[in-house]
Amino acid sequence: MLVIFASCRSAKYLEDGQSLVTDIDMQGIPSELKEQASQYVSNEIRPNSALNLSIYNLFNTKDGRYKKEKIRQVGEEPHVLDSSLVELSSTQIGRFLQTKGYFNAEVKPTVSTKGKKSKITFEVELGSPYYIGDISYDFEDQTIGAIYDHQVKPTTAIVRGEQYDMQKLLVERENLYVSAKDLGYFDYLRQYMRIGIDTNQVRHQADLSMSILRPDTTDQTAYYIQNVYLTIKKGEPAQAPVFVYDSLSRINFADETGHFRLKPIARYTFLRSGQLYSLKNENLSYDRLYEMNGFRSVRINYEKESDNLLNVYYELMPRSVMANQIEGEYTFSSGMSGFNVGNTFSHRNIFGGSELLEVKLRYGVLFDPRLEGSLGQKIFNNDFQVGVNLTVPRLLLPFGVRNVGKYGLPRTTLSSSLQLFNQDQTYSNRYFINTLNYSWWQSSNLQHSYTPLVLEYRVGRLDKTFRENLEKEGYSLYVESNDREYFGLGSQYAITLNALRLLKLENFSYFKGSLDVSGNTLGILSTLFNFRENSSGEKLLFNVPYLQYIKGEVDYRWYRYLGGHRQVVARFNGGLAVPYGNNSKLLIFEKSFFAGGMNGIRAWQARTLGPGSYNREVLPEDLRLNLRNLDQLGEVKIEANFEYRFRLLDNFLGTKMNGATFIDMGNIWRLRSDERIPRGEFKLDKMLGQVAIGGGFGLRFDMDYFVLRLDAGLKMKDPQFEGNDQWVVQHWFRSKDFKREYYSSHRPDRYNFVQYNFGVGLPF
Repeated sequence: MLVIFASCRSAKYLEDGQSLVTDIDMQGIPSELKEQASQYVSNEIRPNSALNLSIYNLFNTKDGRYKKEKIRQVGEEPHVLDSSLVELSSTQIGRFLQTKGYFNAEVKPTVSTKGKKSKITFEVELGSPYYIGDISYDFEDQTIGAIYDHQVKPTTAIVRGEQYDMQKLLVERENLYVSAKDLGYFDYLRQYMRIGIDTNQVRHQADLSMSILRPDTTDQTAYYIQNVYLTIKKGEPAQAPVFVYDSLSRINFADETGHFRLKPIARYTFLRSGQLYSLKNENLSYDRLYEMNGFRSVRINYEKESDNLLNVYYELMPRSVMANQIEGEYTFSSGMSGFNVGNTFSHRNIFGGSELLEVKLRYGVLFDPRLEGSLGQKIFNNDFQVGVNLTVPRLLLPFGVRNVGKYGLPRTTLSSSLQLFNQDQTYSNRYFINTLNYSWWQSSNLQHSYTPLVLEYRVGRLDKTFRENLEKEGYSLYVESNDREYFGLGSQYAITLNALRLLKLENFSYFKGSLDVSGNTLGILSTLFNFRENSSGEKLLFNVPYLQYIKGEVDYRWYRYLGGHRQVVARFNGGLAVPYGNNSKLLIFEKSFFAGGMNGIRAWQARTLGPGSYNREVLPEDLRLNLRNLDQLGEVKIEANFEYRFRLLDNFLGTKMNGATFIDMGNIWRLRSDERIPRGEFKLDKMLGQVAIGGGFGLRFDMDYFVLRLDAGLKMKDPQFEGNDQWVVQHWFRSKDFKREYYSSHRPDRYNFVQYNFGVGLPF
């Protein structure tokens, strides 16, 4: 594809005397300013995206020339060299550098052309930068001047001796604007603050004079909210809306659609009657009303009632009430391929308060080419799921709580889902789960999620022949963990810090902790009412055992920004799951940890690493295929990741291409020893020797709205082997022999030194 795009970006279709701009370079500009400066190059002479130009050439060329008529608006037309645009770009770059204190900067463009392709080079002579000198103040409006002195000046970034930067002056003006607006000064405008610059007094020094103008003869006046009007629009009104006054919220309400209730919406209108006008409350109202996901347009208008009173008008335009979405995807995993299809029906206002009801159907199938027979006989597994979710944009509690929508929209989610899973000649699973979840924001960076009710029922059944083979071979462990029926009644809690900063290039730490507890209430009830027991000693509820376990997990990440597009990330991910009480010996399959995968230790496929130093060579050959992804689970998980991220290309097929190098290490373990999984238990003195290590390189294609990721992970240390043989990287140059020897003892498992992972979004 790259070869095709490169050839299609050729300049052969241009006329004589024209040339295609294929490269732009800047010399003499500090690296931290180069990317910003490049934004001032005219779009018409920036190098084309190879993909977009190829598409344009495909539809708009004929007989070796570009068409003059019937041009199709697809792709991107060629960016032809234009000397006037080169000069204009040079001027714009110079003006940008002046805003950074380089008042004497000179930019000289040069163009080199070979054939019909041109390269533009902007050579820059910066000169000495200017620094901030004396700062003087002249406040005509004493009211706004006092706000500046008390709220803006104490944290100002404009300091004598610092290099001049116009951006800091703009931030200063914006800070004063926001502070004044938040205190009710509705009429205050940004341009009332002016900053003069004098560079004539001292060499390479810029003296500043700050003034706050008073356009009228009196100082600014703070405004209060008088009346509030909220209208749900249906379209262009044929007549004026008829408002109904609600004394509790003090809002005049008009619903032209007849489908909405005031109370659920009013809680997120933060500009209320009797309050001081505040820009912060205005922005909060916009944010929360849009987050309700029921309105495609939100407008807030004002009308002056008197010299210090405002009327507020909310105008909300609803989205389409119902929608249906069909999705499909092709899957490829461990040499097997298949597909998933799904359908989601949505109702965005089921109870008149912008509540979201979703009904989801999904079916997936995976084919294994190693199985004999027709296509239908090659089905490895199939999965059918149906679920219903109801999301309410507020906390539904039996007692009143204060409004908690200041930092984010609180939500109550009720969900119910049923899964029917079958793996060919191995096992089937029927899983029914119901949850009630509350999520809310304590601050702009701290989110809580509490699920007080998790009610689940599961029936797992092994294939009769498969079960008999397992028991005959002495591997009844997998019978115990999968051939089970149970009830679960528990609760979950999670706390997340700094999730909104994950895509930002800055210094911060991220933390997520979760706790899952099940069976305590049923344990107390079984003691009080003496529940019956089965032959294994498990207490029964409706003749079905119930779960008792506690599971906790932490995910801590340390982000450090190194300038430009360089970033270092260190991550620790650990978890512990302990079955106790009614099923104290064995954790069920669904609650166990696994290692490997695109977001963990990337040199291994998911569920193919560990536990401990467990080696699948101990399994009989006829069980390795069917037990795949079932035997490599554990109750203890410890992982660590180190990743260095950097920019490779600013423009690659219309995207920004970033790179990453990484080291992943860790494993999973079982809490108790079991002869069926030798060397799989957790022992502190052996833990380091059982840590897997993988390294690799990754590409990230930044599409602005999402990131496509391709990682290649290389196995370096594999704990399934012993001693020095764990360092499998030494066999890299004799990999063919090593793989052949491994296959002979692990058939049908194959050994891959490199694991490729393709995904959407960053790994962490």
